[in-house]
Amino acid sequence: MNFSAQSKAFALLLSVGLVAGCSSTGGTSEEGEYGSDVSAVDQDGGSTVYGGDDQDGVSSSAMTEEERMEAREQAEQQALREITVFYFDFDTAEIKQEARDVLVAHARFLANNPGQNVRIEGHADERGTKEYNLALGERRANAVQRFLIVNGASRGQLETVSYGEEKPAVMGSSESAWAQNRRVELVFE
Repeated sequence: MNFSAQSKAFALLLSVGLVAGCSSTGGTSEEGEYGSDVSAVDQDGGSTVYGGDDQDGVSSSAMTEEERMEAREQAEQQALREITVFYFDFDTAEIKQEARDVLVAHARFLANNPGQNVRIEGHADERGTKEYNLALGERRANAVQRFLIVNGASRGQLETVSYGEEKPAVMGSSESAWAQNRRVELVFE
């Protein structure tokens, strides 16, 4: 019983300590004063984020729905353009379905930026002769080049190169390594 009374007394003491530690310092904040760089939500439901000493902010309520949609689409297109490696099945130069949206994003970017150039590098895995793999890498690079042109890129922006099996992404003689080596890489210059 004595142990139980000591436990209760300790728990009570701990609770009082927590309440005292969490109490307010007594300071008040003035109206309109906030403890961060983000103002309160305005009457339209937006907020303003301040970014520096000049206190110029960006207000989300000032953007129209159309501007928000456009900004969202630009962000999605940018994210797609960060993918620059495209994989192929064994012994084929057919572009996979999952790569098409990404390649369309690259084609649109190239169409909107005529001064931008890209080198399209075709690769193959180690199976087959060097000559065959060079030709296969070239077919893959040419397939991507045609796809980009059809979707808006200019032929003058594109250069194709085949490395065949000479520049593997992964060393090894397994299906996993081969799958990573059957690829086309876009190198923006």
